[in-house]
Amino acid sequence: MARVAIVTGGTRGIGEAICVALKNAGYTVAANYGGNDEAAKAFTERTGIAAYKWDVSSFEACKAGVAQVVADLGPVDVLINNAGITRDGVMHRMTYEQWEAVIHTNLSSCFNMCRNVIDSMRERSFGRIVNIGSVNGQAGQYGQVNYAAAKSGIHGFTKALAQESAAKGITVNAIAPGYIDTDMVRAVPPNVLEKIVARIPVGRLGRASEIAKAVLYLVDDENGFMTGSTLSVNGGQHMY
Repeated sequence: MARVAIVTGGTRGIGEAICVALKNAGYTVAANYGGNDEAAKAFTERTGIAAYKWDVSSFEACKAGVAQVVADLGPVDVLINNAGITRDGVMHRMTYEQWEAVIHTNLSSCFNMCRNVIDSMRERSFGRIVNIGSVNGQAGQYGQVNYAAAKSGIHGFTKALAQESAAKGITVNAIAPGYIDTDMVRAVPPNVLEKIVARIPVGRLGRASEIAKAVLYLVDDENGFMTGSTLSVNGGQHMY
């Protein structure tokens, strides 16, 4: 049987590219989304991939969502924690609501989702978890203390869970994308975007398909020796 994969934030941008790549590679894919019903419907019509709506910032919603996917498709073998939002603002103007929304959606969601698949993965001695971090979680970014904190937290979360899970045949890795050509990045003012691209050695924004290819590498059944690692896919913007 085909491996079952859940991709959070899977109906647009990087998430959509990951879903399509997984489907093309033979996986049975469930795409989670949070609120845009119209976009989700169009995604399913376009790709043939089922979309499931739940709020990844809610533990109980994740519990119910994973249970529905398992009932429909079977046990989850692959989890891609991709869902993320921005609520930018400098610290002295940031509200607690901006902080809380980003931390819960971007970071707490990783716990919420992993906790609801990890027991099954451990029982079956197989699992592939990939958490989508960010170059801004590695290098920081002006006006994004909430986003940078959440994404940096993902990298530490990945290493700790990898250590706990390795003996059970479960790998846990992260990808730290740089600036990728998505709706979120295209919403940046043109003059700011030009300055961002000027700092990328390859001279362009990344493509969502390039992140999806990195995911395929990490989730492959034969790739069981790489765990606790972060792949930086950022065009050379941040090297360390």
